[in-house]
Amino acid sequence: MRKKTDKIIIDAWIELHRANRLLLEKVEKALKNNQLPPLDWYDVLLELSHEKENGLRQFEISKKVLLSKHNLSRLLDRLESQGFIVRHVCEEDGRGNRVKITIQGENTLKKMWPVYRESMHESFGRKLSKEELTQLTQTLSVIRD
Repeated sequence: MRKKTDKIIIDAWIELHRANRLLLEKVEKALKNNQLPPLDWYDVLLELSHEKENGLRQFEISKKVLLSKHNLSRLLDRLESQGFIVRHVCEEDGRGNRVKITIQGENTLKKMWPVYRESMHESFGRKLSKEELTQLTQTLSVIRD
């Protein structure tokens, strides 16, 4: 019985990762085709847009982003060089910075969202019924708990 269970687990694991990779690749391609920055830029800018007034510390950003957390410092450097974010000395801890989104960053985020949304709907949302989407959300939330 264990071998059969192992196969089911392995098959589900593989399909989950294949689907994830494919969906992210489609979003990345759509953004690139529209001369927009990569998805990880969107992810960071979105989190910063929720915290416009205070910004976020780098460790706070890393906890919130959906995508890979490695190389966040380099990503922040690129976002800053494009004028999408600014860093301010953290008042509560002079050793760190608070990162805030700029108006240019907000405008870029607004340009990216329709492309991201359409890609999400086209490659994912339209292929599943509302019931299937609800079930998938519930199933995946069980894994996270």
